[in-house]
Amino acid sequence: MATLAPPDSTEAVVTVPGQRPPRRRYANAMYPHWFVLPGAAIFLVLFIAPTFASFYYAFTRWTLFDVEFIGFDNFVTFFTDPQLSKGFVNTLIFGGLTSGLKIVLGLLIGVLLTSEIWARGYLRAVIFFPVLVSTVGVGITFQALMDPYDGAINQALAWVGIDGPGWLTDPNLALYSIIAVDVWRGVGLAALIYMAGLVAIPQEYYEAAKVDGASGWHRFWNITLPLVRPATTTVIILSLIGGLREFQLIWVMTGGGPGFASDVLASVIYKQYAYGFFGLSTAGNVVLFVVVSAIILPLFWWLNRKQTDL
Repeated sequence: MATLAPPDSTEAVVTVPGQRPPRRRYANAMYPHWFVLPGAAIFLVLFIAPTFASFYYAFTRWTLFDVEFIGFDNFVTFFTDPQLSKGFVNTLIFGGLTSGLKIVLGLLIGVLLTSEIWARGYLRAVIFFPVLVSTVGVGITFQALMDPYDGAINQALAWVGIDGPGWLTDPNLALYSIIAVDVWRGVGLAALIYMAGLVAIPQEYYEAAKVDGASGWHRFWNITLPLVRPATTTVIILSLIGGLREFQLIWVMTGGGPGFASDVLASVIYKQYAYGFFGLSTAGNVVLFVVVSAIILPLFWWLNRKQTDL
């Protein structure tokens, strides 16, 4: 039985027996959203608000007691000062090289550790162990190993008659020495992701290729490589974001030195903040945010589109 609204109402409301009124249905629909509010409020206060505030303060010269709007001066200084712009270039070199090496080495190690080899379980543990060590611990350890006089690496080279370089004191080598350490520390995670992708490939594909006479290289190129593309996408995104934002390892091993040779955006931002140039430091944060977003978002979209086409 249906009940009509009073004749003087402007809108007729029909209530079907057994059906809840519209207002109660709306309240029930909104009920789960109330549980999101505390987390959303914390996210708004601790992330969204500071992010938008940093965009404003990047255009100012500010202290705890005074704010002066100076337009794009901070950004102009950031890109025209050779010492600061070098950090920008080093960030791109660090992110690109560490990401590329982790992809190549991670895939090769993943293929090796999913094949039938001796001590496979032990080798997996050895490869993954550096991932478990803290970044600061890795930095301190390799800082001692790469010491030009007392370091174990140069002493080992001296035994075979090679005069080892200053791995962390030579301006031309410092950044690349840290890159090598970062790859050693992170390649285990890349290999683990690749191993998960490799074991998910159906073996029937390889057996059919063998029947057709495909060589090992052709099986890798035409079966393995296309089917581990989701793992490759994950490794690229994770390693590139980590490389562009790296700070701890660089700061522990060289502090951005010698001079500014191994400075990246994150260490430049920290130094400017420590020197009291808060506006310049905030502008560096905005530059880092824009650089990471401008590289990662289009790359993520492109990689996922290629994955869909596959």
